[in-house]
Amino acid sequence: MARAATTSDAFNAIAEPQRREILGLLRGGERPVTDLARDLGMTQPQASKHLRVLREVGLVRVREAGKQRLYGLDARGLRPIHEWVGGFERFWNASFDRLDEYVQELKQASQEAAPDDGEQ
Repeated sequence: MARAATTSDAFNAIAEPQRREILGLLRGGERPVTDLARDLGMTQPQASKHLRVLREVGLVRVREAGKQRLYGLDARGLRPIHEWVGGFERFWNASFDRLDEYVQELKQASQEAAPDDGEQ
């Protein structure tokens, strides 16, 4: 089965580690491409290419501010990813709940099996 084009799917877009880093930086607020490129150790054209992909899938928005273009996170585009990951979160929460119950049972069994210091 052919993989969806990177620019049509948020999952494929964030599969690229540098794009995830860009999203992480944008959590702190809007940034110009030059700042993003500098912080990520890449050229401005490389950063622009990643930003274009993120913008096309709805993860990043851009606005003009004088001569600068400021890029910001558009978290609405993360909703499908959040919902998908949420299923795994429920799985892990249930697993940890079962583990906690087991640990509590072990503690109780250990306390019941320990000799009482008051009896001699």
